[in-house]
Amino acid sequence: MNAFILSACRSAVAPRNGDFALLEPYQISAPIVQKTLFSAGLEPHHVDELILSTALGKGGNPARLVGLAAGLPQRVAGLSIDRQCAGGMDAVLLARQMILSGDAEVVLAGGVESYSRRPLRMHTFADGSPPLAYDQAPFTPWPDRDPDMADAAATLARSMGISRDMQDAWAIQSHEKARAARATQTEIVAVAGITEDPFTRTMTAALCRRAKVISGDVTSANTAVAADAAAFCVVVSERVARQAQGRAVRIVGGITLGGDPTCPGLAPVAAIAAALNRAGMTTAQLSVAEVMEAYAAQAIACVQAAELDPAIVNPGGGALARGHPIGASGAINMVRLYHELTNRSGKGLAAIAAAGGIGTAVVLEA
Repeated sequence: MNAFILSACRSAVAPRNGDFALLEPYQISAPIVQKTLFSAGLEPHHVDELILSTALGKGGNPARLVGLAAGLPQRVAGLSIDRQCAGGMDAVLLARQMILSGDAEVVLAGGVESYSRRPLRMHTFADGSPPLAYDQAPFTPWPDRDPDMADAAATLARSMGISRDMQDAWAIQSHEKARAARATQTEIVAVAGITEDPFTRTMTAALCRRAKVISGDVTSANTAVAADAAAFCVVVSERVARQAQGRAVRIVGGITLGGDPTCPGLAPVAAIAAALNRAGMTTAQLSVAEVMEAYAAQAIACVQAAELDPAIVNPGGGALARGHPIGASGAINMVRLYHELTNRSGKGLAAIAAAGGIGTAVVLEA
């Protein structure tokens, strides 16, 4: 038994307080769900479940809101998950498991995030003390071993000898590849009239040198900006894949593993090795890889440690050229990989790191 991605779409990725600033997450998501189903030749009544990743939302059950807004049947309950940056990729793996178990034949899986509309976070206290605002949720139970993500990226860069020039060069190349790919990308669905990633630009070494330092050699130029976006894949059974339109890409397998929470950037390395081993493959057999670029240092470190060929990584650019909508980023990687494989065939890998030392990797074959 196999599971397939039959279609995959995303919105543009809009930096925080930009083009999608007035839209709720379900408003960004609904057009993507509708177009993804249409591209697969399926109707709303075919959908068994919708799995949605979000990391900064208001609670409730965002997947339910998305399903209702997109016109799915009321029986589609919606399942919301949070595994931070990895969640959108994990949603696809959960959908695969539902298909393989026989519990479903059509599952919409993806993620959405709105940095622009995220709620304020406040600690409350039983003694009546005033609430205390906070920005980053705790990712370990040990305050002294729960690093800020930028600090962790800077530490990783120092430990692996990844210089600022190397990080800036990676960011420049990410923008160059994204600009070159704009004319041929078909995965973006118009939301609020936006049909391409607005952050992508001509990035130069001179601009990088003027960028604000965040931590160590990590700067605003080699860090992905906070953003709003949604992305979804239609995951189906072999029976549905045979009967429906759309290019079916097989989900060979995937895995999520925990690693050192003080060094989250390297967590995908073990997941990549395990996913490839389960698939009976080596990195040499990959024709394309989509590796998350939350930080250039993290992307470079993963590519080096996993022994991936840099020439096949992020051919259409990465998050450094788009932005990082946390709960949607893993799903965006999956959408990008699906489209790269439908254009060239072969075997592909998607990998992402998440706060708390979590890594997910997925292998696809077209």
